[in-house]
Amino acid sequence: MAVAGDEMRGSVGGGVMEVRLVEQARFKTQNSKLKTDSEIIEQNHKKNSPHPSGMICSGKQTVIFYKLNANDLPVIRQIVHALENHQPKILRISNSEFQITKNKPDDFDFRFELSGENEFLYEEKLGYKNRLFIVGGGHCALALSELASKMDFYISLFDDRPFLNTLAKNKFVHEKHIVESYEKISELIPSGANTYVVVMTLGYKSDAVVIRRLLEKQFKYFGVLGSKAKMKTLLRNLEKEGFPAEKLKQIHTPIGLPINSRTPEEIAVSIAAEIIMVKNRK
Repeated sequence: MAVAGDEMRGSVGGGVMEVRLVEQARFKTQNSKLKTDSEIIEQNHKKNSPHPSGMICSGKQTVIFYKLNANDLPVIRQIVHALENHQPKILRISNSEFQITKNKPDDFDFRFELSGENEFLYEEKLGYKNRLFIVGGGHCALALSELASKMDFYISLFDDRPFLNTLAKNKFVHEKHIVESYEKISELIPSGANTYVVVMTLGYKSDAVVIRRLLEKQFKYFGVLGSKAKMKTLLRNLEKEGFPAEKLKQIHTPIGLPINSRTPEEIAVSIAAEIIMVKNRK
């Protein structure tokens, strides 16, 4: 969260706890007598505890205050450039440095190491932590794209119909691809620990093509839109073709949480909820 004298961006959880942290940050920003530009505090969300936060929801929170100055402006500009251009970079903050570095192949979103009373290292991957690939650009895809665009997903959309009305209306995705055939979809969607795939093509046959081409890849989430009867038949036929039953069982279908959804917007909510459940599962 960035806090200035008259404005702020981001959040660290809201409520009375955030209000107090903002007040502290503004005090530290205005106080030129502070000995260091960084400070670590640990807050407990219990009423009768050391360093209470004002909340009673249990748990605790470690907060780093880092005071920025004019010398940090070049790094801030690098951060803005990386975010605007979707460049994979890492923000690195310690008690002695504030910098942006090249991305690492390590599978982490952020990490924090405390090695002394005020000796720490915090690293966070900038930009989108997850990728969502939507195969099929119809009404449900349009509704899902709008919902997912408000979350931490870089969204890519694929369809084989170049003049599709809902494809033209979809201003929420980061990439739109018209494919000649879904037979080549595996070349466009990579495996990944933070990769989510939703299949909602025009019908049964094209769904089957996409599943065949993607089944051997590794995804965090793989869901296919369709009725229970349709998907039962489709998966049974794929198993007869020789596709492993254990891999087919990993497909989320009928897609979405069972909330009796009917409209494209309701279906999108059920799919987004299921994706969030999988994403945040410990």
